[in-house]
Amino acid sequence: MATYKTQIQWGGPNADWHDDADLTIVINNRAGVVPASGMPGTGTQVSWASPQGNGSVTFFEDGNSFSGSAQFKGEGPVGYRGTIKP
Repeated sequence: MATYKTQIQWGGPNADWHDDADLTIVINNRAGVVPASGMPGTGTQVSWASPQGNGSVTFFEDGNSFSGSAQFKGEGPVGYRGTIKP
């Protein structure tokens, strides 16, 4: 399981970033994609879609950070990034 402090960005690639809610992620299948006791490897891509919104992110720095995009319920698409919480 990995929990990230996240930020969102609207208004284009040079706009300011704004703090957002934490993202906690665990994905297990035949092997731990994001294991209960670790972080996703560099290059791991995760996408999700639900009635609450959707997103797609790629992890970097041995899972210490991610970047991508998200769209939350009732809002437009935004840049989305995060760093691992200690």
